[in-house]
Amino acid sequence: MFKSLLQKSFFVNLLAAIALVLLLIFLFFISLGWLTHHGSYLKVPDIVGMNTDKAIDLLKNQGFEVVITDSSYNDSIPLNTVRRQLPLSDATVKVNRTVFLTVNPVELPMISMPKLEGLSYRFATDILAKNNLVLGDTTHKPDFMKGSVLDQLYKGVSIAPGAKVRWGSRIDLIIGGGVVGEQIPVPYLIGLTVAETKTLLETKGLVLASIISSEPIADTASAYIVRQNPETRDFQGIPLYIQAGQTIDIWISTQPPVVDSLEIKRDSALFPPREAQ
Repeated sequence: MFKSLLQKSFFVNLLAAIALVLLLIFLFFISLGWLTHHGSYLKVPDIVGMNTDKAIDLLKNQGFEVVITDSSYNDSIPLNTVRRQLPLSDATVKVNRTVFLTVNPVELPMISMPKLEGLSYRFATDILAKNNLVLGDTTHKPDFMKGSVLDQLYKGVSIAPGAKVRWGSRIDLIIGGGVVGEQIPVPYLIGLTVAETKTLLETKGLVLASIISSEPIADTASAYIVRQNPETRDFQGIPLYIQAGQTIDIWISTQPPVVDSLEIKRDSALFPPREAQ
């Protein structure tokens, strides 16, 4: 009989323990639903175009989590503005759902200043536009480099290539206006390399225009000049002159041409001597 009572007590305790466990599990799920707002849904508001700070406050006050996934600049909308949202507006989601935002930054991004010195005015303006910078004032200054950029200024001060400026900054340019009336003999370029030619022309305020080749050339700077336009003399052998700021076209080859020693001798008195070929 005593053994029977023990068995009965054991089963009673076991049933009580099982009931307690089931009760705890039931209470857990009840509380879990309460903690997670199980069964509670919200409609996502339309926040595209809103100020980012106000949009975040609105979402959090309505029970949403907020994550900013992208803040790259877009110049078509104001700064510190929501550009996109996910989920989209009017979507029905659970409370505490995360809303992902793409926003415009609070301030304009910094960009690197390109190198404009030595470029033609037209090319320089194209480079400014491609780098999201704005052309400011242009000032012409007497110089051999007619039509080329002599200096680049930001807020009236020269700015070095690579320096950081704000997107949309105004950049002023100093442009070479040429030297009126000054003429020089057309230099003899035959036999020089392209690199030597560029240096020579820059010292005299002349501009290298077209570089023409009838063959594939990997290293253009080391190629030789085999023809030029204008030439140094007319058909009567009279020396030709060119005005500072004007252009010269060249034809190049990988093979050194036969040079005119008399022309080289004439040039040596006018321009820096060339190295022996």
